[in-house]
Amino acid sequence: MSKFVAVLQNRSEGELSKELLNQHVEHLKKLTAEEKIYLCGPYKTSKSAIQIIEASSYGDAEVIIKSDPFIKNDYYKSYTLDELVEANSSNNWLLSTTNEKIEKRENKN
Repeated sequence: MSKFVAVLQNRSEGELSKELLNQHVEHLKKLTAEEKIYLCGPYKTSKSAIQIIEASSYGDAEVIIKSDPFIKNDYYKSYTLDELVEANSSNNWLLSTTNEKIEKRENKN
């Protein structure tokens, strides 16, 4: 499974209804039960929110984001979605991969 970062943007100026909030939370609960959401929440100082989705493909991640009631009901007017190349201890913080790219670039010159 890959991780995809979705940034939900341009939050609506109107008030959030209880019904829409409950639909969104139920959506998140379902994703949690299916182990498809890694992290989510609104930014404190902007009209955006983040969701880190675990999915097998970009298309699957996009289906998940598009099914969020906040997106379906235009509470957030737009979003960006991109695959995250996770750096962690198990892949040595991408050191080998990055060094290979640098060496290839330097060998071309």
